Order: sequence, then structure tokens, then C-alpha cells
Amino acid sequence: MGRRCKGYFSRVYFSPVLEYNDGVKLFRQATPRQRRQDTTMVTFFPELNPVLQALLATLFTWGVTAAGAALVFMHRTVNRKVMDSMLGFAAGVMIAASFWSLLAPGIEMAGQMGFVPWRTAAMGFLAGGLFMRLIDLFLPHLHPGLDISKSEGVKTSWQRSTLLVLAITLHNIPEGLAVGVAFGAVAANIPSASLGGAIALAIGIGLQNFPEGAAVSMPLRREGMSRGKSFMLGQASGLVEPVAGVLGAYFVLSMQSVLPYALCFAAGAMIFVVVEELIPESQQNPKHIDIVTMATLVGFAVMMVLDVALG
Repeated sequence: MGRRCKGYFSRVYFSPVLEYNDGVKLFRQATPRQRRQDTTMVTFFPELNPVLQALLATLFTWGVTAAGAALVFMHRTVNRKVMDSMLGFAAGVMIAASFWSLLAPGIEMAGQMGFVPWRTAAMGFLAGGLFMRLIDLFLPHLHPGLDISKSEGVKTSWQRSTLLVLAITLHNIPEGLAVGVAFGAVAANIPSASLGGAIALAIGIGLQNFPEGAAVSMPLRREGMSRGKSFMLGQASGLVEPVAGVLGAYFVLSMQSVLPYALCFAAGAMIFVVVEELIPESQQNPKHIDIVTMATLVGFAVMMVLDVALG
């Protein structure tokens, strides 16, 4: 009888391994056709239009939000300590992303483009925080776990579910903007910007979006809403990210001279969300503060490793 074999093909530049069912292995070089196929897969994303890259990256981050919201199909509620820890992790990721992926490149770009680096960073950073403060001041929203009487923004008769979705949407605006600006910076051929760094930022934002999706769907399910509707509202909170990502990428490509300001602006907006939203929400229970603090440090370390390793 003939011997059957199965092939294992590694990524670019590595040879395939043929392993026979009797344990004998045969190594040989990949054919030119196999190399072309593998290279095509690797080069597909870098060759896309930067606006499309930003769209795909933010569709990924929205997808992770939807995955978090999908927890409602498996559980009616999530342990409060676990949820607080996830929010702390998200805060750590956003703090690290604000510096490693946004502020630091923005400061370096400012120097390369002839701006005063510290002035550019300070103006962009504070403008981003002020922008989010204005949205927070006027956009009706309700933080998870609070009574509807404690809703913020302009007073409205909107339902609690709508206000909860808007609260997480508020988080996602600067996140989508940051990803879009990062991909726009790569397309602008700025030396300090890299595709790996932009991808790392998208991955980090995606990781911290998971608890945000659950933070909407779980409270709604606990209050008696159906699983399907709770999930739909939870994932809807992330739909603003692709919109903000595309707008951010298009804006910096149209006006490259403002790119350092845009990066620092996105960093300021994200830090506002961390300080005003995520950290207070994650530390409502004093008994959980220590574990939340450690989760925040882990989140920071994960994002830092992603950015340094890929960027």
C-alpha cells in the first residue's frame, strides 16, 4: 500500500515539512509558486488604501465589542470582580496606547516637521481632552450600574438602554479616531510611523473593547431585556469606531501638516475617557481596588509589548 502524507507549510521564507504516517520526515524547499502564494497573503493588507486599512482595522475592533456583548448568550450576569478587572485592563491598554502609539510618535513627528515638539504635544493633547469634555457635557448618557436619575449630559426622556449604549459609544469615538490617525500616519510616509505600530494599536483597542461590549449587554439582560436585543444594543456601541476610524484616516491624509496634532489629540481624548470613565467605573467597589490596579498594570504591559514588538 502507498503511504499517505500530510504537508505543513510555514509562513514566508520557511520550507514545508512532509510528515509520513510512519513518522519519517522529509524536508524540501518550497516551490516558487508556493512562495508567491504565501507572499501574496502577507502583502495583501499593506497594499490596501490607508482609509480601507483603517476601516478593516476598526471593523475588527467593533467585532471584538460584539464578541464581548455576545457573553449575554452564555451568562445572565458577570461576576462584578471580573468585570471590574476587565475594565481596569482596558484602562491600562488605553493609557499605554495613548503614549506608545500616539503621543510618542506625535512628538517625534512634530520635530521632524519643524514644529516645537512640546508645544504641539500639549496643544493637541489638551484639545483632545476638551473635545471629549464637550461631548460628555452635552451627549445624554448613563454609566453602567447607575440609576437613570444619575444620567449625564443634556436631560432627555430617552430610555435607559439608549443612554447605556451612548455611554460606551462615548468611549469608542477616540478609539476609532486613534486607529484611523495611526494608519493615516503610515500612509503619509512619516519615518516614526509604522504599519506594525498601527496594527498593534488596533489589536490593543480590540482587546479592551471586549469588556465594553459586555458592560452594555449584561446590565440590559439583568434588567429583563431579551438576549437578542441586549446583544444588538451591546454591539451597536462599537459601530461608531469604523466611522471615526475612516474619518481620522481621511482627515490626516487630506491635511498631513496637522498629523502630529491629530495623534496627540487622539491621545488626549483617550486619556479623558480613562480618567473620567473607566477608572471610576472599575473602582466603585473598594474591595476590588487592588485587583483592578493589577489588571490595569497588566493591560499597560500588554499594550506596551504589542507596540514595541510590532512597531
